[in-house]
Amino acid sequence: METYKQNFIEFMVDANVLTFGNFTTKSGRKTPFFINTGRYRTGSQMNKLAGFYADAIQARNLAFDFLFGPAYKGIPLAVAISIELSRRGTDVPFCFNRKEAKDHGEGGTLVGHSPSAGERVLIVEDVTTAGTSIRETVPQLRAAANVELAGLVVSVDRMERGLGTMNALTELRVEFGMQTFAIVTICEISDYLRGRSLNGTVVLTEELYRQIQAYRTQYGGTE
Repeated sequence: METYKQNFIEFMVDANVLTFGNFTTKSGRKTPFFINTGRYRTGSQMNKLAGFYADAIQARNLAFDFLFGPAYKGIPLAVAISIELSRRGTDVPFCFNRKEAKDHGEGGTLVGHSPSAGERVLIVEDVTTAGTSIRETVPQLRAAANVELAGLVVSVDRMERGLGTMNALTELRVEFGMQTFAIVTICEISDYLRGRSLNGTVVLTEELYRQIQAYRTQYGGTE
């Protein structure tokens, strides 16, 4: 596993974004792991987080013209990643959507870069479970201009079924004809943390590891 992925996993644990135990997802599924990206709350954390996204994006050597962050959690991600890529020598614009259209001033639903026909957009999200936000915002992007969907990058691929039997990210890749990828997958997380001591504590015991495997057997999607 690449070093940046290992560092990202440890970063999530240190930030208390990635936790293990007994949780219930929004869909009602009982899960032994939980990813709460709302716990990123400092400038230094966002700086590091943007760096990991930039690592994953540059590892793909993906060509795109601008970043798009779906409201709400995608907004600070698009801004922070744009800043980090600029620091690395690639200055790309960003935009994001409003939840409700503005009927005064400049109006519209998009803020920031104004897309043009033929431009390639890379969508940045935190975690995609069912792909709802993507299906809601892609029409907004296409209503603004006939853009090309270069890809979607998320922080963690939970590797769960979407609307059908396929992995949610795979489903979005097929549906929209774009690349979809994550900084890390839940398999990479569980394999890396299994029995590993971080700051003197084993965060993923054998029992929790078995629970994750059982969860994936029940809810995992096909590639």
